[in-house]
Amino acid sequence: MNKRIIANVMPEETRVALLEDDELMEISVERSESGHLVGNIYKGRVKNVLPGMQAAFVDIGQDKNAFLYMGDAGRQAASQHLTIGQDVLVQIAKDPMGDKGPRATISLTLPGRYIVLMPTVDYIGISRRIEAEPERERLRQIAEKIRPEGMGVIVRTVAQDKSQDDLMKDMAYLASMWSTLSARAKRSNAPALIYKDADLVVRIVRDYLTSDVNEFVIDNQEAYNRVVDLLQYISPELIDSVTLYEPTAKDSDIFSWFNLEDSLESLRERRVELKCGGYIVIDYTEAMTVIDVNTGKFVGNTNLSETVFQTNLEAIAEIARQLRLRDIGGIIIIDFIDMDKAQQRSAVLSGLELELKKDRTKSNVLGITSLGLVEMTRKKARQNLTSMLYSPCPHCRGKGRIKSPETVVIDIKRELRKLNKRSRSGGRLLLQVHPQVADYLSRQEELKRLERETARTIVVESAANSSPERFSLLWKPD
Repeated sequence: MNKRIIANVMPEETRVALLEDDELMEISVERSESGHLVGNIYKGRVKNVLPGMQAAFVDIGQDKNAFLYMGDAGRQAASQHLTIGQDVLVQIAKDPMGDKGPRATISLTLPGRYIVLMPTVDYIGISRRIEAEPERERLRQIAEKIRPEGMGVIVRTVAQDKSQDDLMKDMAYLASMWSTLSARAKRSNAPALIYKDADLVVRIVRDYLTSDVNEFVIDNQEAYNRVVDLLQYISPELIDSVTLYEPTAKDSDIFSWFNLEDSLESLRERRVELKCGGYIVIDYTEAMTVIDVNTGKFVGNTNLSETVFQTNLEAIAEIARQLRLRDIGGIIIIDFIDMDKAQQRSAVLSGLELELKKDRTKSNVLGITSLGLVEMTRKKARQNLTSMLYSPCPHCRGKGRIKSPETVVIDIKRELRKLNKRSRSGGRLLLQVHPQVADYLSRQEELKRLERETARTIVVESAANSSPERFSLLWKPD
């Protein structure tokens, strides 16, 4: 598989795309103004305690207090009693989303290239992507040797086949960082930022740039220099894969050169076409994301059962891709087309689990319900791409539906009848409406009927800038 990472760095925004065989699979966006909070460590102050929920709200100096659930950190943490006004070190686990503030944890982690240091827990973990048991045991023994007493370590996937010296070098850096952060926390007054996670470009190098990436292309000289300097320290063997993009034309930016802009624009669409002629529809709700699979134009070659099965199989790969591409998290319900054979249902479920293994973000397929719906979850830490790039429609306020012109005309009639009962007779009425409503009034001869009913002259004024649902009535004397 040919893997590429494409980075577009601007003062206002950084965009990084992951391509697999020239197909866009993941996109990350970070803006200078809003940034992100996940990974940041704060010295916060407890503002409110909820004993019945084993939780507290912590002031971290942001617009909204962080929600701290002690149960996330295990039994020992859950048994701790927080008091209002108490200072506590917390790390942000989820960015603020909608009306909810950020979610925090007291289980702190400091990620390095090969390991993650957990200074507040005594634990050793090995990446689930390292499957060979001898290698897992070797890395576990190394982690036991190099970790500071009483601290925890998670060995990352990129540590596979690396030497003890490589991991020890990473550990020395992280242990030194923790010592510095601890000293900073002691002398800082809450609320205070103690540690800020790396920016997007550095995180991509740390978390994504591995030996199986063929090319990392960056369009910014300063960012390119930082990446090369970082790799000289952590993975000098990967420097040759990093390239500085130099446009051949003045207006040829890197995302346009790699034909990524159209792919990004398609993320706002609910409907995603499949190569066979079928399609999937993705809908977001407050509680979950729902994905529906349809045969569309695909009629198959044998029988209905096989046509349905083939459509579902093709939908699997696209669904897994869209989950990564749109960074959809939380509860996800997939409505595959009904399959009669248990063997086919099992094959679809197994295929979905196999595709999801390519995803770095943890997911869990729970199975098929009695209604034939696949239930799954995917970890959600940051605001998804759609929420970041787009705002709710000001006309429908995010509902995705507005009143039809016919409905608006009925509302106008209702208002006119009320007006006719209480206002003076005669005069003219100026009716300001959206062009679609004005067109409906003229085509259906509704205007003439309204004039006869109200015994008034009604002048319709088309207001292109008004909401399709809104109208205004103004009385003018003859």
